[in-house]
Amino acid sequence: MTREPLPNTDPPTRTTDLRMAGEWLARHDLAGTHPTPLLASRLAVRRRARLATYVILAALIIVSALAATSAFGGLQPHRPLPLLALAASVAGLLLAQSLLDRWVRHVDQRAGATLSRRAAHPIQPGWRTVLGRPFAIFAVATFAGAMVLAASALAVPEPTVRQLAVVVLIGLLGATAITAMQLRHLLSFPVVAEDEESLTADVIMRVEDARELTTPNVQWSLPVVLFGTAPGWWNAAAVAYLVLSLAACVALHARTPSCATVAQRAMSAQ
Repeated sequence: MTREPLPNTDPPTRTTDLRMAGEWLARHDLAGTHPTPLLASRLAVRRRARLATYVILAALIIVSALAATSAFGGLQPHRPLPLLALAASVAGLLLAQSLLDRWVRHVDQRAGATLSRRAAHPIQPGWRTVLGRPFAIFAVATFAGAMVLAASALAVPEPTVRQLAVVVLIGLLGATAITAMQLRHLLSFPVVAEDEESLTADVIMRVEDARELTTPNVQWSLPVVLFGTAPGWWNAAAVAYLVLSLAACVALHARTPSCATVAQRAMSAQ
């Protein structure tokens, strides 16, 4: 990686980012690698982007809850306006996520322009490397389980429950679209590296981000909207879904190779 600092970065921030980059390298079995301004800037923008994504997903959950309250809390329980507002909010959050990914891509492009040379054996990791089959199956299964759970509430005779299920379905589809956009970004943006060490760090960042995306935080949170109004069998099914998916998530992270191991295997395969 180049030793030249990136422009528009003040020294205190650069020092903090370099220290945090060194800690990140140590956590991923790269303690012998010297943290450079290139790596520090890329990790810093990803930390900020991840925080912003958490805010976007939290906003999605809050907007869904407000839509449910507005739609079914008054004397006219089936007004369509809150549902339209929820759909518009989901579209706005998708746009915000798109702009966020574009910002990260711009920082990577600016950092890549400072490189004196490219990696001798560049790679473009595919989804099997970045996400992996077990995590892909887990992501699909948790999404399908949450959708089936919400859709099953549509069969309940109570109109309020059915309308709340529509709110949950809209929120789940919005969260899934945001996750799909992030995964597409991880798989499509070009590698930024000039040597084997920086190339390994690039792959680790992708794998780490992809695994973070598979954590079904929204799928675990949105069904709460239906608790208290849905029948007992639905509440029991929701609790079972939460417990089983949480256990699967813990087991998956415990049994799969670390991000560093996946990156090293990808490098050795070249």
